[in-house]
Amino acid sequence: MPNGKLIVFEGAEGAGKSTQVRLLAERLTAAHISYVSLREPGGTPAGDAIREILLHREHEITDAAEALLFMASRAELIAGQILPSLSAGKVVLLDRFFLSTYAYQIFGRRLPEPEIRAANRLATAGLVPDLTLLLDVPATEGLGRADARGARDRMERSGDDFHQRVTSAFRQFADKKWQDSHPECGPIKLIDGTGDETTVQKRVISALVTAFPQPFGSLKS
Repeated sequence: MPNGKLIVFEGAEGAGKSTQVRLLAERLTAAHISYVSLREPGGTPAGDAIREILLHREHEITDAAEALLFMASRAELIAGQILPSLSAGKVVLLDRFFLSTYAYQIFGRRLPEPEIRAANRLATAGLVPDLTLLLDVPATEGLGRADARGARDRMERSGDDFHQRVTSAFRQFADKKWQDSHPECGPIKLIDGTGDETTVQKRVISALVTAFPQPFGSLKS
């Protein structure tokens, strides 16, 4: 690969993103495909500090500050980790990217879309994902999974109506008309996130192999 691939995993709370990133990383390791696994917010010293502010249960911040903190972490991650990894020909697995900003801050917090998209353009410097895998589970099921992990973080405590809006937003993102009007998001593939993790992993691998026979063809079992 002269250039790497940016593969983003998205979805509402408890959709199984982190699990699927981990399982895919294991498959890439076994196939000797060079990769780096990252998450938002975080991945850099500044990003890790921002993550603590955004997710700590005791912090209360304004919706605008929340959105801008996500953007700041993203700008650092892209410059410090993602672009160098892509230039080195690596696959970048990213747990959340700016679809989450659109879902949580535009639809969930109801912040104005033009301003959020403009800030995101500044943060991303025009970087477009090669593929976003959008894991879909019902909002109640996702929150149940999140609760099973332990106490909810600040974002998870935002209320059922908020999370219903977020889940509905993610499903809207799978629509071709929405994608055509948001070219900065790149191709988005909706993945059924229900069922056991192995079943969902097979759906993820199938989507990757279909989209990019190179370098992911060797992952097909």
